[in-house]
Amino acid sequence: MNGPAGRAPATMSFVPLLPAGPSRSPSCRLLLQMAAIYIGQLIIIIILALFSASSSYIYSHDNVVVPSQNISSPSLTRKDFPPNFLFGASGSAYQFEGAANEDGRGPSIWDTYSRDHSDGKLSKGINQQGITFYKNLIDELIANGIIPTVTLFHWDVPQALEDEYQGFLSPLIVDDFRDYADLCFREFGEKVRLFTTINEPWTFASKGYDSGDFAPGRCSPFMNPAIGCLGGDSATEPYIVAHHILLAHAAAARLYQQKYQEIQKGEIGIVLVSHWFEPYSSTEEDKKAAQQAIDFMFGWALHPLTYGDYPKSMRSLVGERLPKFTPNQSEMVKGSIDFLGLNYYTTRYASYISSPNKVNISYTFDSQAYVTCKLIFLTGSVEFYVVPSGLKKLLLYIKQNYKNPTIYITECGMSSLHVTSAVQEGVNDIQRVNFYRSHISTLKDALK
Repeated sequence: MNGPAGRAPATMSFVPLLPAGPSRSPSCRLLLQMAAIYIGQLIIIIILALFSASSSYIYSHDNVVVPSQNISSPSLTRKDFPPNFLFGASGSAYQFEGAANEDGRGPSIWDTYSRDHSDGKLSKGINQQGITFYKNLIDELIANGIIPTVTLFHWDVPQALEDEYQGFLSPLIVDDFRDYADLCFREFGEKVRLFTTINEPWTFASKGYDSGDFAPGRCSPFMNPAIGCLGGDSATEPYIVAHHILLAHAAAARLYQQKYQEIQKGEIGIVLVSHWFEPYSSTEEDKKAAQQAIDFMFGWALHPLTYGDYPKSMRSLVGERLPKFTPNQSEMVKGSIDFLGLNYYTTRYASYISSPNKVNISYTFDSQAYVTCKLIFLTGSVEFYVVPSGLKKLLLYIKQNYKNPTIYITECGMSSLHVTSAVQEGVNDIQRVNFYRSHISTLKDALK
């Protein structure tokens, strides 16, 4: 299995909380940071590689993009960016570290659904082997001139906590996550200056509890009739899970800011993923649908993190199914990020759903936006199309609507249509060269 969604996610799961038991932990993502650029309040870290080559593309009639070998577009060089501009790379423990049952790592919801395993709580002891592994990794990165950044959680809830209280469906997760984060700050914070708490709350909540495509595989029966789900309610559970994610993030972030930040001189944030959405037509209905689509995907987390509550469109369309923050919770969540990690992959079109289904209710259709695409560059995934301009539009949207936060671009990439085992042929990856070049060029324009 190539990990969640086949993408390179970020993780440093709860596993340091586990006493010795099956696989190394914490499963940890280290964003490799080389330099940074400050533009007003805007700081961007790019998880991309610069290439001097470029290419052109042609369309086939079946919507498959075929790379041309004509490399003629202007190249990008390091000199096109200020000296302190930051470039990096990211890794995911679940996807490429291996050692799934070594050095004390306990099972997560991505490994199993029902069997005996470690407790998953700090009160039961810590996994010193996992901590030692990542301390050594951090030291090795620093020794090679790489600045490590750690993401604490990428969807792999300890199975023990899933069994005990259903993980993020329960408010009990908030205190356990804060305790886990406390341990990580204490053990790694001396040499780590950037922490992110959660990677892609939207993906975890929607894919795990609305469509049931990802662990823990929960949804309403009508959402996935061919495969079926392990229980669930697509009308309520995604919102409950996202709510508890925000509270867990805020609890960990406030702990860091109050207990560690002054001493460790670091910062803490969260990583959100979003497409850019364009109206499918020029009608007011489709324009409204595009706004609601971005509210439900991106504003779902960023609006509370900026303003203390969910977007008005979500309050209106979801109604009583959308959890409410207490005044204290609202204040705790609002302003709880020192920076925003942004994952961008594609742009989609949104058209208005005039007659939403009032019987089979789910998060997917609550936005009353039908999300689709037109003929644009296709990657190896049916979900992702190559639209560099969407990144620029998304960055400007954040600046204009969410108080211009410090931004780190933590993921941006593509899958391939054709796989080859020949190393020499694989390195000559014209399609991906063009992808990175076009996105970096667009980003360069956004910084002007």
